Amino acid sequence: MNRIQFVLVTALVLFVAFALGWFTNWLIHRFTRVRQQDLGELDKMAQALHEAEEIRDQAINYVETRERDLTARIKQLEAEVSAAMDGLREARGEAEYYRNQLQERGD
Repeated sequence: MNRIQFVLVTALVLFVAFALGWFTNWLIHRFTRVRQQDLGELDKMAQALHEAEEIRDQAINYVETRERDLTARIKQLEAEVSAAMDGLREARGEAEYYRNQLQERGD
């Protein structure tokens, strides 16, 4: 193989490599290209997702607020029940005291 044949073969190999690379690039872009219609759908989906996240955050805030209110109400009711039980215990003690007083006078 002389010098001219070597240069021609090298040039041909480089051209074929370039052509294959260009063709591969064209195919990749052809199949992965995003259309305007697809972009519109992606924008709609992103907006819907954003709205759904806002609604979720509002629901979480509502549930947390409701839970705090109910917890406070439960604590208040527990305090009222405790006070009522203390009053009942005291009333039973007084009733027992007066019952004993009546029994002593009756004896």
